[in-house]
Amino acid sequence: MDYKNLFRKIDRTLRTIERSKDVVATLSEILRRLVDDFQDDLGLVGGRIYDLKGPSYVLKREYPAPRAPRDFKVPATYPPIKILREQGYVYARLGDAGIDAKIESTLGVKRFAAIGIGDQCRQIVAFTIREGADPTQVEHTLNTIRHAITLKLRSELFADRMAEARAIQLSLLPATAPAFGDYDIWGASVPAEDVGGDLYDFIRVSQRSLGIAVADASGHGLPAALQARDAIIGLRMGVEENLRISATLEKLNRVVAHSALASKFISLFYAELESAGTLVYCNAGHNAPLLWDGTSFRELSRGGMILGPNPTSQYERGYETLAPGSILVAYTDGIPEAVDAADEAFGMERLKALIAGSAWTVARDVVDAIFAAVRAHSGSERRDDDQTVVAVIRQVRPTKGASRRAAR
Repeated sequence: MDYKNLFRKIDRTLRTIERSKDVVATLSEILRRLVDDFQDDLGLVGGRIYDLKGPSYVLKREYPAPRAPRDFKVPATYPPIKILREQGYVYARLGDAGIDAKIESTLGVKRFAAIGIGDQCRQIVAFTIREGADPTQVEHTLNTIRHAITLKLRSELFADRMAEARAIQLSLLPATAPAFGDYDIWGASVPAEDVGGDLYDFIRVSQRSLGIAVADASGHGLPAALQARDAIIGLRMGVEENLRISATLEKLNRVVAHSALASKFISLFYAELESAGTLVYCNAGHNAPLLWDGTSFRELSRGGMILGPNPTSQYERGYETLAPGSILVAYTDGIPEAVDAADEAFGMERLKALIAGSAWTVARDVVDAIFAAVRAHSGSERRDDDQTVVAVIRQVRPTKGASRRAAR
């Protein structure tokens, strides 16, 4: 028998089975498909699913037809089960040493094979084997099936864990954009994988001050997501109205430097915007946000090095003013570094031209336009890096005189 080809066939079959959070339900569907589709190849007549409950394995499913009483139990001390738990599989026939004829007759079984599933064989998939099957072939077949099932369950577990991680990461992103004075604010983040190393946050410091943060952990995927999460949570805990933001970042840097993921570094831009327009910021090795006043750009780069490599790093504050009509755009390097088929980066000039090219009044329109332009440049929805954009527009309020003229 060509076991490599058999594994491919079984693997293709298992991949078509829908995911279920119930392991027993998944194994039951696997059992049904194997018996129906591979009975000639594998010599399978039927099968059963057992689940470990206390000192016994409880029969949960039979296929094709039930024969045993409801909640039929087999002691975990039953000799074939002891062999299975030691080597992962077992093949036995009536008359073999340790085989209980009463148990097997209740199940209508004369010859069976079984494999253990999960940690400490918490589940068992048992097959009724056709008379005349070659024991050596059955043993190889069992290992092939066990390997294929293990891969499927592990991939489903990994997918579930990634979904949980994605849900946790999304829970850290602001649910809505904050309402703050005469500013229109919006942010969005799109990971390269299921989870990413980019995060942004809006932190209410006081009634007259709003914190704005954009973080980018090195790499992407789950390790980067965990690092970015820790940085944002640490920032939320450290921000205080009367505490200099440079001191906050210095403390956060020490925490990142001494963390278990110290080999992973993180860039962070953090600013506190006051209702009157004053912006106090600190840039820890992050891409310099762009401040467009309708005439020229200013890059907000004052601060220090990225968080993590040096626990004694010091940071300085920068100061800017958002006048009415000004636009602040903070972003991660996945935006300017996005490349097209010719490996040409989107670049800062395209980003600046887009920001300066329209009379923006809605921050969400700016964010959406940047993402659309980057997608068009890349020519694909696939991303090599996480991408995040936050935009803040200080709206122009009409003067009282203009309001009276409009009313006339």
